Amino acid sequence: MAKLKENENKTKNKKSCTYIGGQAVLEGVMMMGKTCMATAVRDPDGEIQVEAKRLKTGKNVRRASKVPFVRGVVNLVLSMVRGVKTLMRSAKVYGEDEEEAGRLQKWMAEKLKMNLMDVVSLISAVLGVVLAVGIFVVLPRVLVPLIPGVDDTVWEYVLLGAFKLIIFIAYLALILLLKDIRRLYKYHGAEHKTINAYERGVELTPEKVMQCSRIHDRCGTSFLFIVLFINIVIISLATWAFGTYVCPQVTNKVAKFFINLGIELVLLPLIAGVSYEILKFLAKFDNKFVDIFKAPGKLIQKTLTTREPDKDMLEVAIAAFNKVLEMDADPAVPETEFITGGILSRMLADTKKKFAENNIDESDAEWIYSLVLEIKRSELKTERAVTSSESKEINAIVQKRLAGRPLWYIIGDVDFYDCRIKVDERALIPRPETELLAEAVVKTVEDGDKVLDMCTGSGCIAVSVAKHCASRGVSVTAADLSDAAIMLAKENARANGVEVNFVQSDLFASVRGRFNVIVCNPPYIKSGDIPFLQKEVREYEPRIALDGGADGLDFYRRLARVVRSYLAKDGMLILECGEGQAEEILKLFGKRDYAMVMKDLSGVDRFLKIAF
Repeated sequence: MAKLKENENKTKNKKSCTYIGGQAVLEGVMMMGKTCMATAVRDPDGEIQVEAKRLKTGKNVRRASKVPFVRGVVNLVLSMVRGVKTLMRSAKVYGEDEEEAGRLQKWMAEKLKMNLMDVVSLISAVLGVVLAVGIFVVLPRVLVPLIPGVDDTVWEYVLLGAFKLIIFIAYLALILLLKDIRRLYKYHGAEHKTINAYERGVELTPEKVMQCSRIHDRCGTSFLFIVLFINIVIISLATWAFGTYVCPQVTNKVAKFFINLGIELVLLPLIAGVSYEILKFLAKFDNKFVDIFKAPGKLIQKTLTTREPDKDMLEVAIAAFNKVLEMDADPAVPETEFITGGILSRMLADTKKKFAENNIDESDAEWIYSLVLEIKRSELKTERAVTSSESKEINAIVQKRLAGRPLWYIIGDVDFYDCRIKVDERALIPRPETELLAEAVVKTVEDGDKVLDMCTGSGCIAVSVAKHCASRGVSVTAADLSDAAIMLAKENARANGVEVNFVQSDLFASVRGRFNVIVCNPPYIKSGDIPFLQKEVREYEPRIALDGGADGLDFYRRLARVVRSYLAKDGMLILECGEGQAEEILKLFGKRDYAMVMKDLSGVDRFLKIAF
């Protein structure tokens, strides 16, 4: 019954305040909750990026933020710091012009190891603070003495307040001439509409949120107006009292100017604390009397600092709001970051660190950057700027790799012995050492020979042998138990322009004829070792291509029983095997005319050449 009444109240638009507040940023909206803040920005590609961070404040700050009057100062400082950081971050997402900034950005990356947007954002933030103090604090005190006959009269303080109010309104009106500011104010409207919709129980869809008001009681504009009003009252009283009772002997205009300016700067924390408490108090009520105090701030919102947003802007605001709700409700929800350009060395180091924390080989990070940036791995030491579009591509691969998927499945193909081999979950990823196996076959075959690649998988050996022996009249057949693997191998043969005869077969069941060379890279991992393999191997690569039975030699036993029937006179069997298996495999083949063990790139006994 209580729930029903609550829903009825929401339907009647009864106010239900939320703790979530927000701020418009460049092409986006920041929302802040109890435990986190989320900033959503629509990037130049039209995609909504969301950066979400947990709020981390010390014990002393948390205590101070609960003390009346003190909490206003604490929240003001925190809001300013977070606001500036958020604006800088949003500028990195949307403000990066890769073509125009190219040369300067490259120079700064190579010479100073700095990102252009970081420097621009920092300079903008510093200039913003200086400009604010100059316009709203210094300028009014410069203008008042220009009016004759007002010194040491009540009109001095009246005019000081009037100038501050006029400058404040004029500033808000003048910056509306800037296109980017008009868009910023639209996002400000989207922020308010989203919060109003939630507080009134409206479903958070762009269509329904659009119907809500873009004016909100707790808007920062209202706070600024209250700060301005309190500033006028307190500063007027303080400077009057100081000039009348503390230093009445100061008559020099320059000295008086700097004394009064110093008083105003010193009293700013007090003004912020008082203003915060008043705004917080007014936000608790919704009646005609309180509306009198809220009216100026709402009027400024309506006429100056908010504009009607479009649906795309509402989507951005809703994305930020929903992310805050999600993270406040579940502490396990991970933080997210914007995908922006940056300095190669820093980005690569950060990716390597993430990989190391997730037990992923750091060389994978180097391969990712090398492939996306189209440079050799050895050239990664040369500093350069990474553009936002390149960073997006890198991040997409990194996230899939962190989820456990093998790198080369993500990339989709791999270089193998002068061939480009497509790879996916239908077959094992060709290993570098297997290139030595293919090379051994190419060196062994003679003109007109017939070659059989047993357990072909992706077809990498069959395709590379066919390509290297194309002019020698060598015919290549490839067999595999997996129909899916055969399909993948056929794709690779077509892509590399070679002729290979593919047979789906359990060992030699469907294979006909004799061959001069039979090559095989069978499954040779012990069944008990598979659960301890790397995640990307045990969970993604086909088990049928890995599991060699209890001792890893099951397939070799089957091969040893029948292979002689499929080898031509003076034929050669070439095998790959696991570490420590070579001698045991040779015993399985019994009497033989010739046997040779070859090592891989790491010096491990990896390959066998056997003739009968």
